[in-house]
Amino acid sequence: MSAQATVGGLSHRLATRSRESGSALLTAWTGIPDALLAGVLARENFDCVTLDMQHGAHDIASIIPSIAQVALAGKPSIVRIPVGQFETASRALDLGAAGIIAPMINSGADAKAFASFTKYPPVGERSWGPAVTLGLTGHAPGDYLRQANTLHVSIAMVETREALAALDDILATDGIDGVLVGPSDLSIALSNGGHVDPTNKDVFAALDHVLARCRAHNKAATVFATTPAMSAKLARDGFDMIALGTDMMQLRAGIKATLDGHKNG
Repeated sequence: MSAQATVGGLSHRLATRSRESGSALLTAWTGIPDALLAGVLARENFDCVTLDMQHGAHDIASIIPSIAQVALAGKPSIVRIPVGQFETASRALDLGAAGIIAPMINSGADAKAFASFTKYPPVGERSWGPAVTLGLTGHAPGDYLRQANTLHVSIAMVETREALAALDDILATDGIDGVLVGPSDLSIALSNGGHVDPTNKDVFAALDHVLARCRAHNKAATVFATTPAMSAKLARDGFDMIALGTDMMQLRAGIKATLDGHKNG
């Protein structure tokens, strides 16, 4: 197991990626709070595994063994925290997460508050207690402190009209390493609650804008894709990391394919 791969590897790969069309990093996305499932996903051809505490059923008790199982496969974990629970970001980093996704970051002030919990001074105000993550990085405490702000990634979710309007302020915030677009929530916001349509033309126009502003600020552009066709398009567009649906979506798709194969075989 590579310590660099399990924690600092994600930050390094996002920072040094060639950004050639189609070369996006891929993250699995699990909301089922089972460490064995996280480990199974980590052993597939994903670059990392995201553990969802917002809409998924993960909690602190489930992310501890899940991070460990993903690390045993030599992969990094990202934790999506619940809305506004920035203190959970610090705990997840202490427990070995390589990155944090924070939903509903709608302003520069929100972004600064988020970064304050994920970065040590002078960038933020994260307090000391990296009991598990020290072992995964392989660093002595002093070395870890000096490198931690670049080892871990802080990703702000952009999913509202307010967030789009404040995008440059969010991206300019010291300690924010990139943004993640949730296209389903964004489609609800852009339609004023009219529909959930993550492949709507207005959503793709917004995605183009987000990608351009991320490039201007030299920050990572990441996105959730709801279909393989959508993920392929977004990879060609140049997004840095793409979530290929959730574990439940993939489970249902696999079951359907198996049943269809049985019926048609």
